[in-house]
Amino acid sequence: MADEMIDWFVETLRAYPQLAEVVASSAATPGETNAYSCRELVLSRGSRTVSDQKGSPEEQSQTIRQAWAAPDRPPERALVGGSNPLEPRLSLAAMKRKARWSRSVRLGLVAALSTMRRRLDQVGCCSCLRAERNAQHLPAHRYCAADALLSPRLTVAPLAVLSFFMCWQPAFAENAEQGASRTGAPVQNAFDLDPFSGPRAVSTILRDDREEKADLLNLNVLKAWEGWKAGIAESTGLSFGGDYFAVGFAATDSLGDDTSASGVARFFGSWALLNRGAANTGSLEFKIENRHAYTDIPPSAFGVEVGFVGTPEPVFNNDGFRATTFYWKQDFADDRAVLRVGFLDMKEYFDGYALASPWTGFLNLAFTVGSNTMIVLPDAALGAMFGGYLTDNIYAAASIMDAGYQPTNMFDGFDTFFGDFNTFKTAEIGITGGGKRFLFDNAHIAVWQTDESDVSGVQSGWGVNVSVSRVVADHWLPFLRAAWAHEGGGLYERSVSGGFGYQNKPGGNQLGVGLNWGRPNSDTFGVDLNDQWISEVYYRVQLTENIQITPNLQIVVNPALNPADALALFGLRARVTF
Repeated sequence: MADEMIDWFVETLRAYPQLAEVVASSAATPGETNAYSCRELVLSRGSRTVSDQKGSPEEQSQTIRQAWAAPDRPPERALVGGSNPLEPRLSLAAMKRKARWSRSVRLGLVAALSTMRRRLDQVGCCSCLRAERNAQHLPAHRYCAADALLSPRLTVAPLAVLSFFMCWQPAFAENAEQGASRTGAPVQNAFDLDPFSGPRAVSTILRDDREEKADLLNLNVLKAWEGWKAGIAESTGLSFGGDYFAVGFAATDSLGDDTSASGVARFFGSWALLNRGAANTGSLEFKIENRHAYTDIPPSAFGVEVGFVGTPEPVFNNDGFRATTFYWKQDFADDRAVLRVGFLDMKEYFDGYALASPWTGFLNLAFTVGSNTMIVLPDAALGAMFGGYLTDNIYAAASIMDAGYQPTNMFDGFDTFFGDFNTFKTAEIGITGGGKRFLFDNAHIAVWQTDESDVSGVQSGWGVNVSVSRVVADHWLPFLRAAWAHEGGGLYERSVSGGFGYQNKPGGNQLGVGLNWGRPNSDTFGVDLNDQWISEVYYRVQLTENIQITPNLQIVVNPALNPADALALFGLRARVTF
């Protein structure tokens, strides 16, 4: 009977490679417990031969039979490998150093093993192990995966597979439609971002653009171009891309012009020059743009034009050619910390959440970084940023940069930073669900302070931002944000925003709904203006692999600069990637 069960076990792992990978690595990452069964370790080795497709089914079955027949021995003397000619000999310590698991996969394994345990309470288990009671993530009783899968109750394996896939699905997405790279390279979901790299960061944009989209027309006319780019990235470490945006608005009431439109062309890239393809990568990040208005009033100034305090789209102006970022990014401490040095964009890492980008999420400044209390949002500013995880769930970050930044003359920052030394400082501390869920399950407090600068016209001031967001039922992302500022030239002195995002499939359409209350900054305007309310609804449609269309509606109630009771802005944002 045992031989039949082992043969069935091998067939199951060959049929479900992802499950084989999990079983193979379960004992190779002893991060939460200090006690491991030798049987489990050798079983892990045998499962690795299945997941790596090494050897015939008969050889794989023989490896597992040897594991099952071996007696337990103390884990500190157990070795993974050695008797198996298909794998090199690796100590537990070496395996622990090599293994780097994302939190989502670990949780999927825990759920699968937990399901097995509940079933095996009724049928028994031959190698039940006691984990240390202070283990943070695993239950006190931990059952060997081999015992579960070799149990006569074959229903355990389907339950384990189901539990694993249910828990491994990416945040804010549907498990049956998980995104995949169009070029064959492994990618994360559009909402599954690296720590301290928000939705505006180059690495995030490149990763999102590589993702297979759930587009309406199922059309990709740039497949050959994308394959060529992937080849360049593979051979040189240089990943690059570009896009073009167009945004337009029409207002129902206005003090002046009632229409506004603008376009932006961007070219960006990331060149991995140190430790490419491994932990602690060092890369050169860059982004250049051309921002141009189609109308006399660009969208960035359209709010004051129609009569409310704010801007319906803060990044669409008439700057012409400009830089946004040019800096060295160095990951370290096994990718748990990062250092950026050079010309930075503070919006890449400060006060962020998954819907904060006006390029792909909410358009109105009230729902992005600073919640309309910060007029100073430096980019192409010379400085440095450092951030890292203090624990698995608590992080902290700080930065200092030039308050006299000039995006259209970026390298003048050397003179203003070292000569005038008027600086903009940030600090943030928060709690998050883990590295890859940094912008989703996130609660943080962020503070900022800026010196006065005659070069950029920045006023001195400081402020505090608070934000909470959490994924619910995999598709919903509710959020609540608040901000307060003292001077600094911001449009609001107090602001509270709430709302949600919804996305059914990774790479698919996305809905955003938000409501904001704000009190205009009397220090900025010189008078006390009425409080105003702003609501926004957008629906981002993934038309093809490379084209997004986003209809948008913004309603302003009690606009502070317009005698009307309310006004509405109908907007449209389009993006083409290449």
